[in-house]
Amino acid sequence: MPDWFTSLMQLLALPEVGLSTVFVVSLVSATLLPMGSEPAVFGLVKLNPELFWPAIVVATAGNTAGGAISWLMGVGAHRAVDRVRHGKPTELRALRWLERFGPKACLLSWLPAVGDPLCAVAGWLKFPFWPCVLYMAIGKFLRYLTMTSALLWVFPGGLPF
Repeated sequence: MPDWFTSLMQLLALPEVGLSTVFVVSLVSATLLPMGSEPAVFGLVKLNPELFWPAIVVATAGNTAGGAISWLMGVGAHRAVDRVRHGKPTELRALRWLERFGPKACLLSWLPAVGDPLCAVAGWLKFPFWPCVLYMAIGKFLRYLTMTSALLWVFPGGLPF
């Protein structure tokens, strides 16, 4: 493994730097950018086991904030489309089925590939912001708790790389 990579990993794993890194990576990965934050959480916890709960909470907060940004992007997109269509409400048949679930659909925001766009769709459909954020936080917390615990169970010894 190159020395620069090892040095970078050690720097990012420092408690004073690692949690902020986890927050930023989690926030960015919850937008529509194709990125995963689980490796950052796992790496920090693997190198600093005492940061298990702080890492889970910080990752949940960052990922939920990213989901809220996606929700706001959905609202903005809906308003822009409505302006272009001269104020006529935009209804796509594919989105109507989601309306019957309401903000509870944001529990599924933890799902790979569909979870992040789901937050934007919730904004597009103008679901209430705070209930959506609450359901996003619950789903994302359970994902980080499950994924990090599972990775620690699969790789109990030293670093897997």
